[in-house]
Amino acid sequence: MTDRRVAYHLETRRGVDGLRRRPQPLPEPGPNQVVVRVRAASLNRRDLMLMDGTYPLAATPGVIPLSDGVGEVVAVGRAVTRVALGDRVSSTYFLHWIGGPQRLAHVREQFGANHDGWLAGHVVLGEESTVRVPDHLSDPEAASLTCAGVVAWAALTRPVPVAPGETVLTVGTGAVALFAVQFAKLHGARVISVTSSPEKAERLRELGADEAVDRTGTPDWEEAVLKLTGGDGADHIVDAVGMLTLPKSVASGAYNARITLVGAFPAPPPSENLFAGRYLSIRRIAVGSRVDFEAMNRALAVHRTRPVIDRVFGFDEAAEAYRYLRDGNPFGKVVVRSPA
Repeated sequence: MTDRRVAYHLETRRGVDGLRRRPQPLPEPGPNQVVVRVRAASLNRRDLMLMDGTYPLAATPGVIPLSDGVGEVVAVGRAVTRVALGDRVSSTYFLHWIGGPQRLAHVREQFGANHDGWLAGHVVLGEESTVRVPDHLSDPEAASLTCAGVVAWAALTRPVPVAPGETVLTVGTGAVALFAVQFAKLHGARVISVTSSPEKAERLRELGADEAVDRTGTPDWEEAVLKLTGGDGADHIVDAVGMLTLPKSVASGAYNARITLVGAFPAPPPSENLFAGRYLSIRRIAVGSRVDFEAMNRALAVHRTRPVIDRVFGFDEAAEAYRYLRDGNPFGKVVVRSPA
């Protein structure tokens, strides 16, 4: 049995070998803080980037990683009013973005990057960062929402929500794209998904996609999207790959389409004129606010929607979880259970 008073830390050495486990003193909350006993945490691609030193915000040496997790409130500061002992909570991605427009000051403070995250026995949260999670979700499912879930929700609900009958195109098969399929269907949209294998195409259809295009068999997948939409193109596009696929996403867009670029895979900038006479908008977003998180949770609860979980690792297997996310081609979230 693993001692619960333990945490993983990202040391200055890069790569998985820089992940170190050390004893964790039982934290004490400040007046506006809570202590959460961690039940599960999940990984995102940003956690690989932080480990490799390629994320835009450098990891503080020795930080406890992971922005996504869930646990039980076991101690509260004297001024805390948002949550109570025994509540099952997660946290926001950014410490201080409650709602409204995102500012640069918001993105400079992130759990698992320059503030201790969830890969530990306990985590300390400011009460403004706490978010109650839906009761119907298991701990691994509830631990999978903060990053990929919220960014997919924000992509499809802000600034204008997807409307019933509109066409949503998802590009990629990472966790963001899977959440986007689910959320688009909640809004009554038609969903076309672009993926990289027949097997993943079938799983996307099972998840709810109306059509799935295998880019290995159909490299000119933008033409397939136009054909499937009668030449009109997709109204909303969630590109979870990045600059590598952006030109084809643009070519797949309808008149006045909205493309949300959330992928971070490295690629050279496009050489051709992206717009090429097309009238549409492209934006990049960075996750979402606490208001977005709470709105998403209400929708999950009403529709009893569950995140897709690929694999759950034990706490002692945290390094293997990182390797699996990097090399294992998962379909869904990769989760680490808390120490017993």
